[in-house]
Order: sequence, then C-alpha cells, then structure tokens
Amino acid sequence: MKISHLIFLVIIFSSCQYESKKVAYNTVSENEKTSEIIKQELDLIKTKKKAEEALVFCKRKKLNTDICILIDMSLHSGLNRFVIWDFKEQKVVNKYLVGHGCGSNSWSSDESKDKPKFSNEDGSHLSALGKYKLGERGRSDWGIHVKYLMHGLEKTNNNALKRFIVFHSWELMSDDEVYPKGSPEGWGCPTISNNAMKELDPILQNSEKPLLMWIYNE
Repeated sequence: MKISHLIFLVIIFSSCQYESKKVAYNTVSENEKTSEIIKQELDLIKTKKKAEEALVFCKRKKLNTDICILIDMSLHSGLNRFVIWDFKEQKVVNKYLVGHGCGSNSWSSDESKDKPKFSNEDGSHLSALGKYKLGERGRSDWGIHVKYLMHGLEKTNNNALKRFIVFHSWELMSDDEVYPKGSPEGWGCPTISNNAMKELDPILQNSEKPLLMWIYNE
C-alpha cells in the first residue's frame, strides 16, 4: 500500500509540473503576441529616410515641398500606415488607415491584411507600388464623393489612370486602428475614411503644387 501510495504521489507531482510548464509556455506565447503588435508600429526612422528621398524627388519634379503622403504597405492594414509628412518640421503630422486592392480575394474583405500583393496590370484589382502625383479633383461615387486622380510616375504604376485607380474615401473605412482585423479591400485604389478625407481635402485643394503620394512595401 505504501509503494502504491508513493507511485500515486509521483504521478500527481509530475502532472502538476507539466501543467506549470504549460502555463509558462502560454504566458510566453501571449508575450510574443504582444511584442508582435509592438513590432507592427510605424517605423519612424524608416519613414524619415523615405521622406528625405521624397523631398529630393519633389524638388526635381516641382511637386509640393511642404508636405507629402507616404504609405507603408509593409504594415498590417489594420494599422495606421498612411502618413502625412511635414518636410519643414521633419515629422509625421497625421496618420490614417488606408485600404489596398483585394486582387482575387473577396471585395471588401480583409483577406490580405498582412500580405498584400501588388500589380500594375489592368483588371488585377491590386494596388500598384511607386510614386504618384495627385492630380485633378473630381466627383467620386464613394465616401464623401471626392476623388483625386493618381498619375503614376514610375514603371510600376504608370497604368493608374488607365485602370481608373484614384484616391478617395470609403464609408467602410474606420477612423481608428482595427488591428488585428484589417481594412476592407477594394479594387486597387488607396482608400481612407470619410473623416480623414474631410481633413485632407482642403489641404489638397489649397496646395499650389500637386502632392506626392508614395506607396512602398520595403
């Protein structure tokens, strides 16, 4: 009986140790998830470097040298990855969510929230990387009914006008970050929330020179 009792105690002790390890492992996993969220934040050093390149480009192309728009598509679409950069102050003055193209996924879903694909091909329903000049203001069927034409300035995005890729707002876009969910995906246009467009529209209208919008993924 004593031996049986001893064996029983050993089994119980081993089981408790296993449960403790499980709890510890789960805690580590949760911490890893938390650190992953931290990693997903906008990289300001990288953004500043892109802004420095953007300013050189804007001067050469005679675009607005006060502000520009930088979109870091390497970030999860549920995070603020649309940045208004102030060249003079050398800082981010505002950040918003922005949607990208759904490709072969379902329209308005968030299936490629952390792994978007890109294309310059007509009919691909994907966003195209590269530098754009924001052009003429017009009426949109979406959001607050305002759109800006996007003139692709590189080989990676020079079909933007042909593809009807424009900058507009969308009522499905949130004003706040929705991570771990993603932003709704359209047919390739960079889309922001209605309130974000209400803030940006006067700035774009009053700008003496066209603004640069740079969409990148590195």
